[in-house]
Amino acid sequence: MFLAGDVGGTKTLLGFFTPQADRPSVVEIGEFVTLDYDGLEAIIREFLKAQNINPRQVDTACFGVAGAVTDGVARLSNVPWLIDTGALAERTGIQQCLLLNDLEALGYAIPVLEPDELAVLQQGVASANGNAAVIAAGTGLGEAMLHNVDGRFVPAASEGGHADFAPHTTRELRMTEALMKIFDHVSVEHVVSGPGLVNIYQFTHDSFGSGPSFTPSSVTPRKLCAGVGQVRDPADLPARISQSALEHRCPLCVEAMDIFVDAYGSEAGNVALQYVATSGLYVGGGIAPKIIPALESGTFLDAFRAKGRMRDLVTTMPVSVILNPDAALVGAAVHAIAASAAE
Repeated sequence: MFLAGDVGGTKTLLGFFTPQADRPSVVEIGEFVTLDYDGLEAIIREFLKAQNINPRQVDTACFGVAGAVTDGVARLSNVPWLIDTGALAERTGIQQCLLLNDLEALGYAIPVLEPDELAVLQQGVASANGNAAVIAAGTGLGEAMLHNVDGRFVPAASEGGHADFAPHTTRELRMTEALMKIFDHVSVEHVVSGPGLVNIYQFTHDSFGSGPSFTPSSVTPRKLCAGVGQVRDPADLPARISQSALEHRCPLCVEAMDIFVDAYGSEAGNVALQYVATSGLYVGGGIAPKIIPALESGTFLDAFRAKGRMRDLVTTMPVSVILNPDAALVGAAVHAIAASAAE
């Protein structure tokens, strides 16, 4: 039995898997609200108890986490947790615990995804010998490269979501100026993420609240439009803004979504160029599958392709949205099984 985890800023998924020839088989998956717990250990204990599993029955556990992983230790980007694999193994009783960046875990899932788990935005022409890349916006923004080593993808993590945001339209320049008055560093994640969409909304509606911060629970616009309506939990704002935009309830929400999709496409194109992703660029995360109509409108691909002399190159790269919400969990299971077999 193998335990896999996908630890995000909003929710955490844990799952038990068994090995299969083509792809790990799911036994059980549990979903938890991340900030309801003071650490990953508490979630693991609850999940093991609920499934009546003894920690010694777990061969290997692997967790994809939203943060940089160094020597088996991760401090999560948008959650006040420090995760140490040594301490985690000791306290849970699981013999071997592994940590991956969450986009690295997502990368391990790419080779085992089925065609119906992908929505193709640009067919392109995949190179059998080329690299691939993943980008995923959710509570934060993650990016990773998939090195092509002898025909096999080997994921490599990055913290590219925290790189500088690069506006490429006049409207984005004005928005960046507004964000610079609030944040000491305007990263891509401040724009291309769930809270980033809220930041864009505040810009288009001229509704920046007092002292907003980059956490879904504390982003408080000064006012909300009729399209969004009353929202009790600020964490619901990105979904409500998206819904308002997709249903054309409010023209300023539509503008916010256009800016978001344009910025997302532009950054996806940056990632594709940086990693020379001639085998494909994969868009993951919780937001993309919910806004497929907006991604298919043309704005995303126009921004993706707007790379000057490199336009022809990025136009040949396949671009797909990952539809399976458990893909990163599957990827963590893939790595756990491979690591166990390599011992």
